[in-house]
Amino acid sequence: MAGRSPSNPERAEALVAAMTLDELAQLVGVWVGADPSGGAVVPRQSDMTGEPVAWPEVIANGLGQLTRPFGTRPVTPAAGARSLALSQRQIVAASRFGIPALVHEECLTGFAAWQATTYPAPLSWGASFDPALVVEMAGLIGESMRAVGVHQGLAPVLDVTRDYRWGRTEETIGEDPYLVGTVGTAYVHGLEGSGIVATLKHFAGYSASRAGRNLAPVAIGARELADVVLPPFEMAVRDGRVRSVMNS
Repeated sequence: MAGRSPSNPERAEALVAAMTLDELAQLVGVWVGADPSGGAVVPRQSDMTGEPVAWPEVIANGLGQLTRPFGTRPVTPAAGARSLALSQRQIVAASRFGIPALVHEECLTGFAAWQATTYPAPLSWGASFDPALVVEMAGLIGESMRAVGVHQGLAPVLDVTRDYRWGRTEETIGEDPYLVGTVGTAYVHGLEGSGIVATLKHFAGYSASRAGRNLAPVAIGARELADVVLPPFEMAVRDGRVRSVMNS
């Protein structure tokens, strides 16, 4: 229809078709840390690789994700927001399409940033079995993230506890798939309702590792996978309309 503005999906499809292979850097995310002075966000990739990364090179063809600008090191909300806004302007200016980056942060027990409120751990959510309260809590977490320019939260954890020796049991809601699915979906409703993209993790079977060791092999049958591991994810996708899933 003449004069009609393209919808978001149509706009995205048109942009992808026009991008070069180098510009598919939109698929890339970099680990960053905000400057406490509010000056700029800088890459932290070199902390793992030992090789310094020049910011202009990182954003030359655009950028898809900024990882934890607030949660990497202590930074006040105001300084972090200024730093992030400056970095977003630089990212937009560097790309011929003017696309800003998505920003994600950890938020399992609240926005993982200095001076942000800390809430009870997921095991406490499960013990309460109060989905309405979890919706309210997640909504408050999302509002604090959205206020400083964050788009995506890396929660909830929908791994069903299978072995208490597993080091990440504290991040789980419990050992019953219905409990995990119900309370986890409530968290999704609250976070997504605040405008933040919720992220289900870890898909799937991560918590069923041998001997409770993190990242160990998983020995699991089709029945256990279907009856125990997958239902919470199905509930959060079907009922929560979640927009992101993290693979394990």
